[in-house]
Amino acid sequence: MDSEMGRQYGTSYRICIEGHLDARRAGDFEGFRAELTPEGETVLSGPVEDQAALHSILTRIRDLGIPLVSVIRIARNGKKA
Repeated sequence: MDSEMGRQYGTSYRICIEGHLDARRAGDFEGFRAELTPEGETVLSGPVEDQAALHSILTRIRDLGIPLVSVIRIARNGKKA
């Protein structure tokens, strides 16, 4: 489903946040895959409809009090844009 949405929207993002999200909290970011890193961070990756949707996700992270590490836009070919 993620790749299907990515084709529809055209832009995916990798959002890195500090700390490991538990399964319940990761579920708050529907449509995103959560990857826990050995460095103690969580990488959320998935398609984003538009800039308003991206800002909504970033606002949710802020409201949860989770420190943001990075936001990287991924081009259609899977490389950093």
